[in-house]
Amino acid sequence: MTKLELKEFLDYKAEQYEKPVFLESDPIQIPHRFSRKEDIEISGFLMATIAWGNRVSILKSGEKLLEIMEHSPFDFIKNYKQSPDMLHPFVHRTFNAGDLDFFFRSLHEIYKSGNLEACFVDPQNSGNVKNRIIHFRNIFLTTDHEIRSAKHLSDPARNSAAKRLNMYLRWMIRPNTKGVDFGIWKTIKPSELNIPLDVHTSKYARQLGLLTRKQDDWKALDELMVNLREFDPEDPVKYDFALFGLGAFEKF
Repeated sequence: MTKLELKEFLDYKAEQYEKPVFLESDPIQIPHRFSRKEDIEISGFLMATIAWGNRVSILKSGEKLLEIMEHSPFDFIKNYKQSPDMLHPFVHRTFNAGDLDFFFRSLHEIYKSGNLEACFVDPQNSGNVKNRIIHFRNIFLTTDHEIRSAKHLSDPARNSAAKRLNMYLRWMIRPNTKGVDFGIWKTIKPSELNIPLDVHTSKYARQLGLLTRKQDDWKALDELMVNLREFDPEDPVKYDFALFGLGAFEKF
């Protein structure tokens, strides 16, 4: 395909898959149960954090999280006190009760004086999502935690593609024009966003000639986003739906 043909193809696929039916098997369905901004961003953050592995397992763990938070994430976080015994049954792959307790405590500290959105606003690095994620991560990790828990927050400073955090930012920032993403954060523009790069999206990006780097890291993400921003500089991450759909639903 020519570059124009490729753009038209990806535009078509993005339009095809960015629809409410997309929610039926996606972790984003959990925060869609809420209307309050804080409930959406807290439940969304936790779902993005555990969004690896089998989708059925992810959603099952998401339901358990909602039960623990008594289906009121913001109220739960505001009033949270460390209680490992209550969290003991929770585990999702390598994310265990101790990790969850740390995440709850860190969120509690964040909401005591601000909110999650503000943690991604780095006044010295506006317009740079990589530095926004690093800034957020530094804030989140100021709460006491076991060393092992830090691995659940990917670090772009170490060249991680930070798939789950980029996915979370997409959820919060892209407009809700198609009923999928939320668009509740206004301090970051959709044009800044990066797609959540994983083995599936990178595979199809390589097949389509959008990516040449072999490793799925931040350098690969930078390369891919240069090409996607040529197709749509204002909303480049809409192509996440195209690449994901080609893999998950069409086995392209």
